[in-house]
Parts: sequence; C-alpha cells; structure tokens
Amino acid sequence: MGALSAWSPFRELERIARRWESPLPRLFEEFEDSHDVAFTPAVESYVKDGNLVVRADVPGLEAKDLDVSILGNVLCVKGERKSEQEVKKEDYLRREVSYGAFERRMSLPEGAATDKIKASFKNGVVEITVPLAKETVAKKVQIETEAEKKVEISKK
Repeated sequence: MGALSAWSPFRELERIARRWESPLPRLFEEFEDSHDVAFTPAVESYVKDGNLVVRADVPGLEAKDLDVSILGNVLCVKGERKSEQEVKKEDYLRREVSYGAFERRMSLPEGAATDKIKASFKNGVVEITVPLAKETVAKKVQIETEAEKKVEISKK
C-alpha cells in the first residue's frame, strides 16, 4: 500500500496538463518574423602564436558577400545574408533562420600590426589574423587568496 500524501491542487493541475500535452513536436507554433530579428554572426577571438585570431560564423554567405576593414584600431566585419526565395509568412510552418545586414566591430589592442592583417574564408567561416606586438601577448597573473596572505604573515 502506498504512503499517503497531502493533496495539492497545483500537482493535480500539472498532472492534467501533462495528460493533454501531445508527444508530437509542435509544428505549427508561431514563429518570429525574421524582419524583427537581424542576423548576427557568432564571433570568437583568441591569441595563437603571437597573433590575434578572430573567427566569425557566416553560414550561407560567400567571401564576395563580406567586407573586412580596419579604421584606426577597430576591426569591422560587414555583410548581408539575403533570403533566396520569397515565401509569405502564412506559408511557413517554422522559421528560425534570420536574414539581413550585419556589422560586427572589435577594438584591437595597442601595437596590433594593422598593416599586416590577413583574412581567409572557408566553409562559412571568415578568419582574420592580426599580428600582435610582443608586449600585447597575455601574461598569466597569479591570484592570491586571503589564506595564503595569512600564512605568509605568520611565517615572518
């Protein structure tokens, strides 16, 4: 025999809601209008072999659709992903792909050799390599804790 538990109206409502939920995916949910959501490519940056490497995911674009430029110490990647077909909103079942013009900007560190920047494009990813000055490369900084400070004081 099972244990008795207090009746909860919220638990009962959850049970009823689970019974009514369909196990099938919701194919006919409303979707966001792509005109409200601009395409913004994901960007990552890291330092490798004394260079700043900036990579931007631009699926569906070609190299000719992109513009990479430098103004002062600001790197700018611009482009536009255009919809290839005209489909009316009411004809869609789901639309999660966004279209439109984008512009991503990134401040470069001092000492970056902006005259030696290189850009390449492969498989929907634009990769920009910026040579850095040796002083610009990151250094590891030791983090001290209060416990370490107390040990040092007690040793003196």
